[in-house]
Amino acid sequence: MTEPAVTARQGPARLCIFRLSAIGDATHVLPVVRTIQRYWPETTITWVLGRTEAGLVGDLAGVTYRVMDKGRGIPHCWRRLHEAERGRSHDVILQLQSSLRASLIATALRGRRRIGFDRDRAINGQGLFVNERIAASPRQHVLDGFFGFLDKAGLPFRELTWDIPLPSAALAFAQKTISTNKPVLAISPCSSQRFRNFRDWPVSRFIAVANHASECGFQVLLTGGASARERDYADAIRGGVRAPVVDLVGATSLKELAAVLAHCKGLISPDSGPAHIASALDTPVIGLYATSNPARTGPYRHREFVIDRYPDALRRYRGCAVDAVPWGTRVRHPDAMELISVDDVYKKIDLLASRSA
Repeated sequence: MTEPAVTARQGPARLCIFRLSAIGDATHVLPVVRTIQRYWPETTITWVLGRTEAGLVGDLAGVTYRVMDKGRGIPHCWRRLHEAERGRSHDVILQLQSSLRASLIATALRGRRRIGFDRDRAINGQGLFVNERIAASPRQHVLDGFFGFLDKAGLPFRELTWDIPLPSAALAFAQKTISTNKPVLAISPCSSQRFRNFRDWPVSRFIAVANHASECGFQVLLTGGASARERDYADAIRGGVRAPVVDLVGATSLKELAAVLAHCKGLISPDSGPAHIASALDTPVIGLYATSNPARTGPYRHREFVIDRYPDALRRYRGCAVDAVPWGTRVRHPDAMELISVDDVYKKIDLLASRSA
């Protein structure tokens, strides 16, 4: 579809995007930035984000960054942002985060239009900190919700382009690490460790699907952070897989991880940052979803590879259907992920293998 031209005169002179976390959400912001850059090329963009997330997306050309160390607390972040923004004012501020911490830190910004979520999504009192709201649009993917901010700001188009910059050193690392003629299937077995998160799949099932992937001709590669939990998962998987496994758990920066995932034919992962990085790079994700709804938080691309047992988990552990609970409801039960069978994953691996061939 041909879109009408949008001139620079229609865009604000200065626009600020406020989204501190998390890694997955940072990847969802990228198409918003790319859309602004395409249709409002004269608009100056400032992005306030977290230090971890800056390690992945903190080097986009033409963007000014305000990097916050969230671990140092609200007063520190507020002072740092206030000092960096001294004497500056934005025509539009997109407050893409509705936590109270984010809202308080964002008061250090000066701006004429402060756009927040609609009433249902403006939780934690965000409505007290903004003067405009996006249109209500229930049951959206998070990324689609972010585009609602551009609609409100006056830019109704979408540029579904991510283009994560991959420096030459990261690309060289990936090429050195993946020195095989086999197609590579990555496994990132753990999600972030949060209270009552329950997103991890049993390690015995990861071993089974890793062996199946090897039998299908894939080189299995493990990714993950440096926590003891992730190390234990990796050691158990390596010990149970009959073929050699490339182990990069705790051994990559976010840029190196992105470069590796860009070289992979696919990734197996629960709801996690690596899943969204892979999706942004157009690498299919065999997403393992039971405790959260992939229609809201799943990989945005190649959704045919996602395994969705969320409706089953709701029925079993809450006695209701998806349309009977608020959007974004999580299933807080430690056994919910076991509803995903190894056969579910085998089928997706076989589909990936057929496409790779």
